[in-house]
Amino acid sequence: QVQLVESGGGLVQAGGSLRLSCAASGRTFSSYGMGWFRQAPGKEREFVAGISWSGGSTYYADSVKGRLTISRDNAKNTVYLQMNSLKPEDTAVYYCAADRSGGLGPTVVYDYWGQGTQVTVSS
Repeated sequence: QVQLVESGGGLVQAGGSLRLSCAASGRTFSSYGMGWFRQAPGKEREFVAGISWSGGSTYYADSVKGRLTISRDNAKNTVYLQMNSLKPEDTAVYYCAADRSGGLGPTVVYDYWGQGTQVTVSS
């Protein structure tokens, strides 16, 4: 069993930056593929970014390419989402997720989910 806890959300002006963190429990974190998703009010949850177990491969939604960067530190059991040039449409609850098979991308069936952290971008 893996528990995921997100942090780092908050209120930021358009054009600003935030870094989200997702701390994972368990000794097998380094073998998991990890992903970030978000859900805006009234909308379905959408994939944002994914990273392979080693960190060697990443995948981004077109809407965030060039602005958001996913990374991980397996020694710290943590995955990050660096968010730059934020836009009001980035406002959402952001969730991290873990895949036991080590995959990444929007079609992966993720096994574990965090509770989410709110990101609000003001115009």
